[in-house]
Amino acid sequence: MISFLSEHHLVALIGLATGVPLGLAARLGRFCTLGAIEDALYGGSTVRLRMWGMAIGLAVIGSFALMGSGLLVDSQTYYLSTRWMPLASILGGLVFGYGMALSGNCGYGAIARLGGGDLRSFVIVLVMGVSTFVVLSGPLAPLRTLIFPQSDVTTDVAPGIAHQLAALSGMSVTVIGLTIGALILAGSAASKAVWEKPAQVVWAAVVGLAVVGAWAGTSWVAREGFEALPVVSHSFAAPLGDTILWWMTGSARPLSFAVGSVAGVWGGAFIGSLIKGHFRWEACEDPRELRRQIIGAALMGGGAVVALGCSIGQGLSAFSVLAISAPVTFAAIFAGAALGLRQLIVGFQPAE
Repeated sequence: MISFLSEHHLVALIGLATGVPLGLAARLGRFCTLGAIEDALYGGSTVRLRMWGMAIGLAVIGSFALMGSGLLVDSQTYYLSTRWMPLASILGGLVFGYGMALSGNCGYGAIARLGGGDLRSFVIVLVMGVSTFVVLSGPLAPLRTLIFPQSDVTTDVAPGIAHQLAALSGMSVTVIGLTIGALILAGSAASKAVWEKPAQVVWAAVVGLAVVGAWAGTSWVAREGFEALPVVSHSFAAPLGDTILWWMTGSARPLSFAVGSVAGVWGGAFIGSLIKGHFRWEACEDPRELRRQIIGAALMGGGAVVALGCSIGQGLSAFSVLAISAPVTFAAIFAGAALGLRQLIVGFQPAE
């Protein structure tokens, strides 16, 4: 296939093919980071949070199965080849989570809502994409690198939970990873409420398999191709900026997995909204709401760069290879979102 299509086109198609199910899961399965957190804190339901856990468990099992079979090299994944900075994970995750609450969605959710005709989400996508690059390679990049200097792993053991446990116990990394994945999956699925609607389990599985499919596809291109393309899975912070840049400079800039991934989620969400009959054009009528969403989107972009990933990048893709940064960042995102939701729902003033 590489002889017919360029490697850049192939990885974009892989992003598209695995992004469409993510878009469908958002619109048809109500798979949403902020929604899951809000349900758990204020809705009295952990079903969507358990869906997230099932997606993580299945993604861990699939990713370590790929590693065990030699189809995915752990050192080629960004999350296991970059030195972990605990403070960056915590601060970046808190800022991202707080911004997510202000915006009412993360980058992935904003793309999905845009697929349903929500023009407010179009503003969030644009602002988040630009703010990501402002911190990643723009005016704020020198300050970021000064405070949080990134570097490759210099130790023999990758910054992964399974890898660290394997070094301590002498057991196989693959066996440990598969075991942890199975435990996460079983613990998340151990709820009668989850199984009352089997479709929720199906959509959680779809999300997990989409992450694994991206790892498998980009790893295959890297293994069989000649260009040094990265092995990646889904994330929606820097890829938003990449997509904006491609639309502006596509004649001089090659396609990438990021562009295909963003297009896939939008396309899947658009199809899902048509299936549900939910597509309708919406705009913001309150300038104060728009101001809040713009501020939140800007915070999400910067926070994701510092934390090396967003709610999907760290919460699913990094989690799928059990990077140490993943649970720490996800916990910080949860805390930041809880703080933002509290401010929006009940305010910070103590009750009289």
